[in-house]
Amino acid sequence: MGEPTQENLPSTPPSPMIISPKTDSGLGHTYLRTPDRNKVYDRVNPNVGIFDEQVLALVFRRLNWDPQTLCSASCTSRRMRAVAERILFFELCLSRAPRLVSSLVVVPNGSQPSGVVGSSPRIPGGWGAVAKLLLFCCGCVPSKFFSLPDVTKGHFTPVSRFSKTSGKSFLVRRCWGDKLYVSDPCEHASPAGEDEDLGVYRGVFGGFMQSRTRACLIGKNVQLEVRIRCPYCGARVWSMTAAGLVPKSASRRLGTHEDSLEYFVCVNGHLHGSCWLARLSDEGSDGNSDHGDDDHAGDETVAW
Repeated sequence: MGEPTQENLPSTPPSPMIISPKTDSGLGHTYLRTPDRNKVYDRVNPNVGIFDEQVLALVFRRLNWDPQTLCSASCTSRRMRAVAERILFFELCLSRAPRLVSSLVVVPNGSQPSGVVGSSPRIPGGWGAVAKLLLFCCGCVPSKFFSLPDVTKGHFTPVSRFSKTSGKSFLVRRCWGDKLYVSDPCEHASPAGEDEDLGVYRGVFGGFMQSRTRACLIGKNVQLEVRIRCPYCGARVWSMTAAGLVPKSASRRLGTHEDSLEYFVCVNGHLHGSCWLARLSDEGSDGNSDHGDDDHAGDETVAW
């Protein structure tokens, strides 16, 4: 074929990988050094090794979705936090409260949502906030309509019951069509100088963006609170007391006076509130007397 000339040299330059100073050659092979190879592979598939979503789901399923372990793991890195927010907190909620989760998301024909890795449904505020709401009592801070000597700290709750029947008691009559789950009050010791115990409760709306409660708040031009934020997702909140949307059935359900409770709803549909609980009741209370709904089929007990 003769000696190579300018005319028969290849028109395309050699591969950049071959001429790159970050490559090694040996025995006729050209390869990236280990750190650079890992960088290239991570760009193609960031969920490798322990960060693989399938692996993480299996690990935490083996641990029965222990919430404290999951929270600790999600704080180790941004990537772990992203996987937890996208997948693992949803799986935690699904394992603890499947009926409640099915009410919060749109599921065809009323079937249970399946925890398919990589395809958890989206919800306002994120599944991390819902998981915290299911398992954590947020405590109480003083507010305009609820005086308190000092701040009451939050804590994990070993068992909580969320009831759709109780939730209906916290809705005014024109909003009864909304889906709202509310927990039983978490009882805290009476602060100094108080004759009643402090009750702290929490809840979550299903489909809050399309709810009548949100429409009423916006229609009445209720202002968002300045100092108080949602303890579960950090969003701004409306005071239902300031909005005049606290029905009498709420105080009957809690067994307290009408002026002894307050609750807030955030823009993502999370509810939290507090009340004074009488140690002894002079008469029985029936929170369902306004609407006669005793169907507890939607109630959910969350334990860990």
